[in-house]
Amino acid sequence: MKKKVLFLCTHNSARSQMAEGLMNYYFGDRYIAKSAGVEVSRVNPFAILAMKELGIDISHHYSKHANEFLGEEFDFIITVCDHAKEHCPYFPGGKAYIHRSFEDPSSIEGEDEDKLKAFRRIRDEIKDWLIENFKDGKEPKLENIGQIFTVRP
Repeated sequence: MKKKVLFLCTHNSARSQMAEGLMNYYFGDRYIAKSAGVEVSRVNPFAILAMKELGIDISHHYSKHANEFLGEEFDFIITVCDHAKEHCPYFPGGKAYIHRSFEDPSSIEGEDEDKLKAFRRIRDEIKDWLIENFKDGKEPKLENIGQIFTVRP
């Protein structure tokens, strides 16, 4: 049976959306990943473009509020920004909580190419972190299930 992962972020528009897409693409044989935010927005078009470059289509994704998943159980709740960790420190149904903050690529100012570069960089950081922690049947080593663990870069 596949394990379930919920990625949480502020708006569910970039980091958590990319994390969901990457997890399902690289580890969909073992995990079902979903994503949500503590606020609802829209999926950032630069996130869609950055993922498309890897052959991952998230154009059908939409921004979801964390409340949409109340009542579901997840093996891992992973917050990918500090704001989500502070505003959603506990999620009912979560067995293990992991925090790994990534810079918000949506905060980058400048030309479209500068913004896309930021999304590529964060996409690759998330991808590298997921591969480091979940490849080859590996999972983050957690000693106390139900606690919040901060994973440092």
